[in-house]
Amino acid sequence: MWVTPEQHGNLTAVFKNQIDWMLLSLGSTHPTQGRMLAIVEVSGGSQSFNAVNSLRILGRWMRMWTIADQSSILKAYEEFTEEGWMKESSMRERLVDCMEEFVKYTIVMRPHLEVFRDRFSERRERGRKEEKVKREEEGVKEGDGDVLTGMVNGVDLGRI
Repeated sequence: MWVTPEQHGNLTAVFKNQIDWMLLSLGSTHPTQGRMLAIVEVSGGSQSFNAVNSLRILGRWMRMWTIADQSSILKAYEEFTEEGWMKESSMRERLVDCMEEFVKYTIVMRPHLEVFRDRFSERRERGRKEEKVKREEEGVKEGDGDVLTGMVNGVDLGRI
């Protein structure tokens, strides 16, 4: 779940930098691929959906499944108690609806995470690297045939 303040009509630079560094620090090409995402923004003024729209684009770029529902909490300074709890309101109910949807989709999708992480282009690249190592071990020159075969998730790919 991503929650960001809206500042000058969009998400903050600090939030965007956190997302960028998260990817770099994990050392993976697509560490978020196939994961579920819920998005929420808070603002000090009127309701806008600019930040959540930007988050939706970022989530798609990171190959995440973003739930259909989203929440924008306007005048956030009026929506919380002194202790930091959200007051009873229609905005709180909307936020709870979003989180329920997020949990439900996560429960449904989690068992299938590897299916969504399994990409043709990445399998093919792995196969090429494995084939290259095999050829080098056998002393075969580069370009003497380029065939990939194998099983992926129980499906025979045959010749690619």
